[in-house]
Amino acid sequence: MAVCLNTKSALILYKELLNSEYFVDKSAIIEKISKRIRTNTKYVCITKPRRFGKTSILNMLGAYYCKSYDTRALFDNMEVSKTETYTTHLNKYNVINLCLNEIPLDRSRYTDYLAQFNNAIINDIKEAYPALRDKEFDKASDALTATDDEFIFIIDEWDYIFSQELYPEHYGDFLEFLRNLLKDKPYVALTYMTGVLPIKKYSTGSALNMFKEYTMLKDPFFDKYFGFTEKEVEMLCQTQTALSMDEIRDWYNGYQTRDGARLYNPRSVICALEDETCQSYWTRTGRMDEVLFFLKYNIGEVRDDVIKMINDTPIRIDIDEEYAAGQENPKNRVEIYSAMIIYGLLSYYDGILRVPNKELMFEFQKALRDDDFGCVAELVRNSNEVLN
Repeated sequence: MAVCLNTKSALILYKELLNSEYFVDKSAIIEKISKRIRTNTKYVCITKPRRFGKTSILNMLGAYYCKSYDTRALFDNMEVSKTETYTTHLNKYNVINLCLNEIPLDRSRYTDYLAQFNNAIINDIKEAYPALRDKEFDKASDALTATDDEFIFIIDEWDYIFSQELYPEHYGDFLEFLRNLLKDKPYVALTYMTGVLPIKKYSTGSALNMFKEYTMLKDPFFDKYFGFTEKEVEMLCQTQTALSMDEIRDWYNGYQTRDGARLYNPRSVICALEDETCQSYWTRTGRMDEVLFFLKYNIGEVRDDVIKMINDTPIRIDIDEEYAAGQENPKNRVEIYSAMIIYGLLSYYDGILRVPNKELMFEFQKALRDDDFGCVAELVRNSNEVLN
């Protein structure tokens, strides 16, 4: 049974999304992605915070491109069906789907982590191509080359070992594995890769410099597909009566596209509609704990700025460098804010830094009210007086 080549996993997961009560059609992105197939822009890396719909779109692409099943009935009534190239790429490709967050039971060995992906590709190729079954391959790239075919690679959580701080001594080896698998290979028709952390700054020897990156700080092309637009949220609100658009806007609005259009946190909007109540659905992660460290010790005067922001006073700052995978912990004000933007904790538009919405405002206030913050906690408890 195939593990990563032309499997049904993407189709199954995307059908589950389609069956949900609150579904938003983001299929128009397929046309933009398809234009890059077999071109010199065929390497796409999209990095957004968790809960912003990256995996949903990734599964949609797998279901659309994979040649092992017919999904025309699935997409015939979606936005992509209105495009000129709708049938040109529909179910026409071998798709290799890799989710890089799968860790061996023995987490201590990087070689086991890497081998599971390398071997999965080799074994799937041998199963799909009988003429290659008796051949020996050490590298997945050699097995793929031997097929004389083209493949679309769909890679989720590319940055997992960086975000979890696993195998730091092997970061360079991991990048070399991806480079050897993907860069300048005739069998690559398209690579679509997602994660939270950007790759541009951390690429030893420019190992992955073939990727065009789209991040929370710099995305002039795909931004509206990650997050719900105002129009999409209005559409969802019209399907129920428990919550008003104003309530949803107050709690979950706050991010913006390049042209200033509003974006909402998708998972939080859907959770609120399902539960019929607006509250914080933000999932506390280790990264939020790191932010609390910066706040507690006021590194770069970040705490002072956050106290202003939770009292509706935006901060003006120029941020042009992105916090990236494998980078050391941020040490100054700009690096800290860059990391907080990358993780979706702050929004940044036109030089203005803000706490995005009531949901994040609630999380920051809750954090700062902790008694560990001493006088700061008292200030936040009496926030009307804090600016004075």
